[in-house]
Formats: sequence, structure tokens, C-alpha cells
Amino acid sequence: MSEIIPDDLRDFVLRHFDSIAQLEALLLLRANPREEWDVARTTARLYTTPREVTTALTRLCEDGFLACANGIYRYQCRDPELQQQVDRLAATYAKHLIPVTNLIHSKLRRIKQFADAFKFRKDR
Repeated sequence: MSEIIPDDLRDFVLRHFDSIAQLEALLLLRANPREEWDVARTTARLYTTPREVTTALTRLCEDGFLACANGIYRYQCRDPELQQQVDRLAATYAKHLIPVTNLIHSKLRRIKQFADAFKFRKDR
């Protein structure tokens, strides 16, 4: 997979993205940087739930990808290095959608396995 997704970009994805909705929200706002986005409008474009979009947009703001004010979000990546990684990710995702989504899903599977290890079960 490192031929398709370079190691530094793979690490970037694993560090910043917890869902496909989060990645697609970032790419949607990036493609429309002058537009204002709220949860309802973003939800309609991503065909997901308002709760998932709220979580995604909040995390994207916390990570420095978006500017947020009064429930309105805009793409505004101030860090040039972060901007460069987002640009690379957008290009990679456009060409290799399945490997990128598999990478994010693998992170989610590992998190679930870790959490499951701490569940108490009657049969044990």
C-alpha cells in the first residue's frame, strides 16, 4: 500500500481522520472554499447524519483545517504544510479511493478491537 499511499500521507490520514464522512467533509469544503457551510447543508451533500457531520466538522476545526464561527464552517487551512498534505490527500483520494477508504476503515477496526478487549463478557 505504501506505493499507492506514501508513508507520510498514510500517517497523516491515520492521525487526522476517524471516518470517511470526515474526509469527505474536508474535501467538499476544500473544493468550495468561498462558500459557507452549516451542518444541514453539509449533511445534505454528504448523505449522512447530522450527528456524524457535526462530529466531523468539529474535529476538522480542532485540527486546523476549517474556520468556524456561529455554526458556519469554511475551509481555511492556515498551515502551509498542512495545506500541502491536504492537497496530496485530495489527489490521492481522487485516484485511489478504495485504498484510502480501506486505510480509514482499518483504523476503525483496530479501535473497535482495542475497545472490545476491555469488555466484560459472561462467557469468560
